[in-house]
Amino acid sequence: MTTTQSAPAQGFTALFDALRDGAAERERSAERPHDLVDQIKASGILGLRVPVEHGGHGATLREFFENLIELARADSNLAQALRAHFGYGEQLRFVPEDAARAAFAVLAGGEIVGNAITEPAGAHSGDFAGLSTTFAPDGDDWRITGTKFYSTGTLYADRVWVWGVTPDGLPASAVVPLDRDGITVVDDWDGFGQQASGSGTTHFENTPALAAEVGVAGTEPPPRLALGAFLQLYLTAVIVGNLEAARDDAVAVLQARTRNITHGTAELPRNEPVLLAQVGDIASKAYAARSIVLDVAAYLDEADAELTAGRFDSGVGERAGLRAAEAKVVVDRLALDAATALFDVGGASATRSGANLDRHWRNIRTLASHNPTRLKAQVIGDHVINDAELPDNTYF
Repeated sequence: MTTTQSAPAQGFTALFDALRDGAAERERSAERPHDLVDQIKASGILGLRVPVEHGGHGATLREFFENLIELARADSNLAQALRAHFGYGEQLRFVPEDAARAAFAVLAGGEIVGNAITEPAGAHSGDFAGLSTTFAPDGDDWRITGTKFYSTGTLYADRVWVWGVTPDGLPASAVVPLDRDGITVVDDWDGFGQQASGSGTTHFENTPALAAEVGVAGTEPPPRLALGAFLQLYLTAVIVGNLEAARDDAVAVLQARTRNITHGTAELPRNEPVLLAQVGDIASKAYAARSIVLDVAAYLDEADAELTAGRFDSGVGERAGLRAAEAKVVVDRLALDAATALFDVGGASATRSGANLDRHWRNIRTLASHNPTRLKAQVIGDHVINDAELPDNTYF
């Protein structure tokens, strides 16, 4: 099954094919696909959004999300693992040119940036000022101490984006090499989905960070303007990739079936009207979900242009955030329904562990649980009815 792709996507077809090969079997194993991560690094896709003048592809956000959906369709675990990497790159678009130049070079050069933001207890999600990880002054430099959970992608990364607070209670962040003293990455993520996304624990024990690596609140761009809508749409796009993989499997399963139910209306399952309608419904949901995400990406491109020009009060960031939230509310349901319907296409044999068709539902359910859909729907309703302000954090 083919999809319309932009020019940048065409350049990564070989990578997507390599990731897709053996994905179902790989997802069942405890092995981590470091060899495929090396292929990702060598492909150039890590610099997809890096400006051309800094060695990247300079893709628009619509082009980026087209590629991301294809990446997630091939392997949603590795697509999710790169979320912090690409999110960090979006933030770089709003920092001074001198500071951005070296950082962009790292991204375009094939190094992966992981994340160490969320903590296992304490601060609410999105509360950067309430983090327990500390950035302690050490002369002109800093020392970082703390424990992070949901460190998605850090298992495969070369550097890590860590957040904490200074002794004055100001949010601070740094991107430091993962071979720096005091950093321990633990592969202990035990969710039933996205098992190879590298979303475990990261410990920092008096880890040194250079002054040039650290940014303190007041020197960072507003989270929502730079990151919020992008990071939320990123998860939804990975869900769409999962949904398209489920559609692909629905097609393959029905084409391969040779035994129908006795009281069916056709000799072969592939000619059974009920089963054909089921696959048609799954395919339609996949098309709708992709279209929704790419429509929101156009809003993000508009916001990117406005914010890059310094027009921070035009409302485009808020509008993009609203559209990304609305997309999640709908796409989550489309994807979960389709992943469940896959078993109606395959019958009892589709539940065999060897087929691993349940991975689509497990992965989608895990991704959809990151930020509760009902909380988003409630905020959206309050906004459209009462003109309530939207949350100003990267979790909306």
